[in-house]
Amino acid sequence: MTRKLAIFIGICCLAFMLTTSCKPKAETAPPPPPVKEQPVVEKVEEAPPVKKPALTEEEIFMAKSLEEINLEAPLDRIHFDYDRFFIREDAKPVLEANATWLRKYKSAKVLIEGHCDERGTEEYNLALGEKRAKSAMEYLVSLGISPDRMKIISYGKSQPLDPGHNEVAWQKNRRAQFLIIEK
Repeated sequence: MTRKLAIFIGICCLAFMLTTSCKPKAETAPPPPPVKEQPVVEKVEEAPPVKKPALTEEEIFMAKSLEEINLEAPLDRIHFDYDRFFIREDAKPVLEANATWLRKYKSAKVLIEGHCDERGTEEYNLALGEKRAKSAMEYLVSLGISPDRMKIISYGKSQPLDPGHNEVAWQKNRRAQFLIIEK
């Protein structure tokens, strides 16, 4: 029996040695971290930014109020000699520039105001102011502007540009000026 016991112990020792060998166990490496998938970015060509078309001068004009347009004073006033309603030579280029503006903005209508200085009666100055406004209108008609686009009014001496009581003030007050009344 000792022999059987010796074989048995030998087999057990051999089994023990095989299972617990002296070799150091290989360390198992930790699993690699999960790979983050990069989102696939497709390179898309960007369209150039859409430029808004520039507004035309007519569109800009139509977007403004009558008050804004009149504050810009696109039409210049003209002046007259004392007790006269004839267009002076220095007023002709001003009226030509006004006609050019009116041809550019064909829908615009204007009121031509005739004014006088403080000398003379109210009735006389109202009549003279009307003649001044009519004279300016007729000159514009001669330059091709339709009379349907213009109205006239006389304020006589009731709306002085300069309230002074001297020749400098009076020269400023003898005038025809233009007010845009429709666009």
